[in-house]
Amino acid sequence: GPGGLFFFDGCRMLGLHLRRAIAPAALHHGFARARGMNELVEGRKMFREYLESSLPTEGRCTDVLVSSLEAENVEWMFGIPGEENLDLLDSLAKSHRRQGGAKMKLVVTRHEQAAGFMAATVGRLTGHPAACLSTLGPGATNFSTALAYGFLGGFPMICITGQKPIRHSKQGAFQILDVCGHFNEITKMTKSVDDPDLISPAVRNAILTSREEKPGPVHLEIAEDIAALPVHKEAGFIFPCPTRTPIGRGRRPLVEPKAIDHAVALIHAAKRPLICIAAGANRKSTQNAMKVLMLKTGLMAVCTQMGKGVVSEDNAGYIGCTALSDNDLVHVAIKNADLIINVGHDISEKPPFIMNHNKPPLVIHLNFTRPSVDPVYFPHLVLVGDIAEAVWQFSARIRAQSHWDFTPFQLIKDRSDQLLWNSPYATSDAWPMTVQRLVADTRKVMPADGIVSLDNGMYKIWFARQYKTLQSNTLLLDNALATMGAGLPCAMAAKLVFPEKACVAICGDGGFMMNSQEIETALRLKQHIVCIVLNNKSYGMIAWKAHSMGMDDFGLEYGNPDFALYARSYGAIGHNVTAPGEFETILRKAIEEPGVHIIDLPITYESSDAALHDELPKEVATLQEAVGKMIAEHDAALAAMADDLRD
Repeated sequence: GPGGLFFFDGCRMLGLHLRRAIAPAALHHGFARARGMNELVEGRKMFREYLESSLPTEGRCTDVLVSSLEAENVEWMFGIPGEENLDLLDSLAKSHRRQGGAKMKLVVTRHEQAAGFMAATVGRLTGHPAACLSTLGPGATNFSTALAYGFLGGFPMICITGQKPIRHSKQGAFQILDVCGHFNEITKMTKSVDDPDLISPAVRNAILTSREEKPGPVHLEIAEDIAALPVHKEAGFIFPCPTRTPIGRGRRPLVEPKAIDHAVALIHAAKRPLICIAAGANRKSTQNAMKVLMLKTGLMAVCTQMGKGVVSEDNAGYIGCTALSDNDLVHVAIKNADLIINVGHDISEKPPFIMNHNKPPLVIHLNFTRPSVDPVYFPHLVLVGDIAEAVWQFSARIRAQSHWDFTPFQLIKDRSDQLLWNSPYATSDAWPMTVQRLVADTRKVMPADGIVSLDNGMYKIWFARQYKTLQSNTLLLDNALATMGAGLPCAMAAKLVFPEKACVAICGDGGFMMNSQEIETALRLKQHIVCIVLNNKSYGMIAWKAHSMGMDDFGLEYGNPDFALYARSYGAIGHNVTAPGEFETILRKAIEEPGVHIIDLPITYESSDAALHDELPKEVATLQEAVGKMIAEHDAALAAMADDLRD
């Protein structure tokens, strides 16, 4: 009847409304279920990628060694092979003959020390180790300086040396040294591989150890008979590593949040907080984070020699570099800061400041590793973890404070800029050329991303003080081991890593002659590279020290060849600078025209002595007096405000 029809019509309408109400929820549930299934599929795929990341391999010990290094993305091997590593050389040859070419390229150098410097520089610039190769005995010991350079500097590298047969040798103790023992104090790990089945895990451990903070060199020794033995099938696997998994690379631990809280509170409470940037912060990710922090908060910064470039020196908050140990203009800022955020400091680099018990500044240590405490460095708060992430945390949480007073730092910056970049020495027509003009003219010519590699000498102080470094790792200097002989090999390695960039080595005549034979290597590699040889026929840094101590420069002079003619004897392009105005033109031409260029530049350090010994102490005293008055006035004003608030 009519009542029944009405009932069924009502039920139909109710059903329609229910379907309309339920449909979106059901649809959402369907999408969620599909998304969950997709995530599960992706998760299972990732699971398999991790689980099956061991790669089967076969062959003799050295075949597996090469395969393992290639799987670890080791792109370069530098060195000089010998009888004891002919199997390794043969394995490398097989790799180079493979279709598609070798993943790891061999560069034969003319001295093992240069090979070590090149491997360390690749590690420094990429964060990933390169390899260096030598035979036993004298070949291995020639690596000593380069390994120490990487060890103190924190540059990842893997050193591989040969050894006489350990199972059956008929040559007695000929050329045999305890190489592992010799390298024990200048590497993070040293191991003699005595079983071919252990070569793959040895490589994995070596890479892990080399990259682990603080990075550095590791050493594997492989005896001649072990190198030739086959790896058993059950041991023939290349071990899992991050480069073959979705994570791509290892991740560093983060600073504990509570420690960040304490650091922020201390920075907010300070009157004149200052950032000090050192070697450990010289990473690209830190550069970006530090730029944001300084821009957002107004905090100002100084750097150590090996921290140059983390903050662009065009940044309004950059004050200067602690190129000298003390008593430079930048030290006036350090001595008047009441809190220092010390980023990336390691005691292997000369300390940028000396601490005193229970006196300012309060020091916050931020680094990948804990500090090594000594009588001059004992930070009050320690932040251990990824530097860049911690700096991003600071950017998010630190707020500019009304009681902060950076006017003394600004005064120091302005005076330092005027003294260094507007100095008459920087435009002087004196001949031989002044070191200050060398720095100024080099900066004019070099592109912003161009790389300058310094050897070690008096000029290094001036490049650290005066050369405007605009990007991270574009001024390569060593203030840890501070060895001579590294300038040219390091520039060559930089050119291999960044073939598109201008790379210039600047070497004193003493340091250049220690590895000048690598001109031939650069020519063989068809590199476009420039080396400026500073010709003063003397060990200038030592002479400066002797003069400061009232001593004669006895035993510090020598003779030199015509360096331009010397370069041409190799087939390189030699240039002689005969007047100050020529240098900029010659350097610009050398950077533009392909080839290996050697520039012989006569130089004098008389202007350096005048600036550092006679003029700088007076400038520092005058600046300290002005800063002291400024701080006293500011503190008095703060005290008066506090009294008013109490009243």
